[in-house]
Amino acid sequence: MNRPAPVEISCENMRFLVTHNPTSATLNEFPEELKKYGVMTLVRVCDATYDKAPVEKEGIHLLDCLANMAEPCLY
Repeated sequence: MNRPAPVEISCENMRFLVTHNPTSATLNEFPEELKKYGVMTLVRVCDATYDKAPVEKEGIHLLDCLANMAEPCLY
């Protein structure tokens, strides 16, 4: 399945990368894609569809923050 390309957004001294939500089947390519953009922290704002261990194994810190405004992010 073709996925949309990542979109990079810059605001002052911060950079944000908006990407697709990988599945466990497509996770093997995801950390490499993030590393191309210099991602050090990944904030997951949707339901977890993949194991975070492969991402964290690559040195990328993963935070879960579901897009539910009634609940705080899990840091």
